[in-house]
Amino acid sequence: MLQIKQLTITHKKDFRVILKDFSFVLNPGDKVVLIGEEGNGKSTLLKWIYDPELIEGYAEAQGERICTGEHPGYLPQELPAEEKEKTVYEYFCGEDAFGMQTPRELTHLAGQLKLPTDFFYRDQKMSTLSGGEKVKAQMARLLMAQPTVLLLDEPSNDIDIETLEWLEKLILEAVQPVLFISHDETLIERTANVVIHIEQLKRKTESRYSIAKTSYRQYAANRAAQLASQEQQALSERREEKKRQEKFRRIEQAVDHDLNSISRQNPHGGYLLKKKMKAVKSLEKRYEREALDKTEIPETEDAIFFKLGEKVKMPAGKTVLEYSLDRLLTPSSGEEEPRLLAEHVFLRIKGGERVCITGKNGAGKTTLLKQMKEELLSRTDIRACYMPQNYEDLL
Repeated sequence: MLQIKQLTITHKKDFRVILKDFSFVLNPGDKVVLIGEEGNGKSTLLKWIYDPELIEGYAEAQGERICTGEHPGYLPQELPAEEKEKTVYEYFCGEDAFGMQTPRELTHLAGQLKLPTDFFYRDQKMSTLSGGEKVKAQMARLLMAQPTVLLLDEPSNDIDIETLEWLEKLILEAVQPVLFISHDETLIERTANVVIHIEQLKRKTESRYSIAKTSYRQYAANRAAQLASQEQQALSERREEKKRQEKFRRIEQAVDHDLNSISRQNPHGGYLLKKKMKAVKSLEKRYEREALDKTEIPETEDAIFFKLGEKVKMPAGKTVLEYSLDRLLTPSSGEEEPRLLAEHVFLRIKGGERVCITGKNGAGKTTLLKQMKEELLSRTDIRACYMPQNYEDLL
């Protein structure tokens, strides 16, 4: 059993609380998805569950982690820097269980992940693998260790459709409980039976989390209905409050007017009006207390939004780009010779077209885009924008 009690995580740099008083028990059969906007602490929580020391450099954590008898397996969002310089073979040798795998078991695992049978023994550096191949390598090494709990940080990133289908089946059929982070709604809808939603409200100054032991689709429907009902009730209460305040002010003004205009020769009448004004003031204080208990208008977190520069319109049918390449090769790496990925590549893009490059992991999609980027950015007649697969490529 894996249990978390009263966990609070605070960023050291700005003292922002990204998770407060979080408690949860991961039970057998649970397929738990962590959802929320970027920067809300999902990956930090997963790291802390696996090994609290992983977040000590940038965050402080207070809480209890009970992991008795469990052997968690963790898939990080990014391959650690120290692992990128290793060859594929050296990377797998870092897992003790690798040496205990039989050729038949390795062949079976390679087949599941749609990898070549010689993949585990390559001299190619890990840093030169495609994004999907890196994920597959990490998943393969993780599964060799036979963990009792699976902690997966965005496992669907970069993998091809076939492997995505395998991942979906793995989560569904895993005998271990699974805790994973994903933004892939299809994967979430088909696999998760528990949803943990982490939010940062009020300009990321207030942390909130929700736990729902239901499917993602049901959670989303329940949440939308609850928010709509709460907003409707809050607005109704405010309309009633406004009417009541208007009525109260009219009464107050009338009593105040009578007090100011009553004759001094009528002391009894003055006494009654002062008594009435006291009752009005008492009513005002009661209204103020009741206002404190009114239903709050629900607050939700705004999604991150950005746009890539100004909109450039191109006439439909106009040729915007023509690109050709005789041979597409993998980058040189260590002692391994570059591999041929494709021949006679030709691409023509016309105005209004949106071109998607698909294919299996390692087929050369990212390599092709990088080569196109290098050539196009060197030309003065072309304005191109390249979004790299990894953040490190921006540096």
